[in-house]
Amino acid sequence: MSRKQRKKEPTRKTTSAASLYDPGDVKPTKHKIDRQVYEQELARLQIELVKMQEWVKHEGLKVVVIFEGRDAAGKGGVIKRVTESLNPRICRVVALGRPTERDRTSWYFQRYAAHLPASGEIVLFDRSWYNRAGVERVMGFCSDEEYDEFLRSCPQFERMLVRSGIILIKYWFSVSDDEQERRFQKRMKDPTRSWKLSPMDVESRSRWIEYSKAKDTMFAHTDIKQAPWYVVKADVKKCARLNCITHLLSKISYKDLTPTPPKLPKRPTAGAYLRPPLEDQTFVPELW
Repeated sequence: MSRKQRKKEPTRKTTSAASLYDPGDVKPTKHKIDRQVYEQELARLQIELVKMQEWVKHEGLKVVVIFEGRDAAGKGGVIKRVTESLNPRICRVVALGRPTERDRTSWYFQRYAAHLPASGEIVLFDRSWYNRAGVERVMGFCSDEEYDEFLRSCPQFERMLVRSGIILIKYWFSVSDDEQERRFQKRMKDPTRSWKLSPMDVESRSRWIEYSKAKDTMFAHTDIKQAPWYVVKADVKKCARLNCITHLLSKISYKDLTPTPPKLPKRPTAGAYLRPPLEDQTFVPELW
């Protein structure tokens, strides 16, 4: 499907690859959100996520959400807010490391397909098969033939997933170069976040334009009707989180099936139970 054909679709709201390309990727957003307003809205949305989770379980839906974008764009923060109130047996995160030798000699999509959801499950991919269109392409980890084959086969792979009944939602987190640099510097100074800066992240700073071009090509080939890309402006983290979660909820039509809390029975009396001496147990030192 050509870009020209996609523009004629009235129900689609996508951003063209050409408009996404800019040395800064997106214009910095000046808008901020009050912390109390953010926390109240996030709490409301997390209740809705629980309702959606119960509906997915009840209806046996299979949901895949892909999170891609620039390094330090805030993907992990959104994933954390989505999952922190959900049942890990229903909603799980897949964040794969470097491919093994076996992975490198297997069908490219094979190691990702192994993590696809069964009935009643939600899977969030913290980066996905689109590694080939981004870091592998820019850093030279794949050949031109492998890259070209990915661009040909990825749309077909995703159409196959959708035909099988999987709800596939793809997000691209877009952040300006100035904001990304600010977040990199903050991570370097924070010992609890410095682990987030990998050698690949550092290298990406000098290859901003190459990553932008790779993203444009990826959009041109994989922004398909069955599984379009949704761009999240991520210069303001709190706004990006609320916008993304709100949109995610809008893509799954659900009803409130939240179970009624059970009534707790009265606790039984100790009866003949005799507790062992506390001296026989090893306790954690109470430093606080």
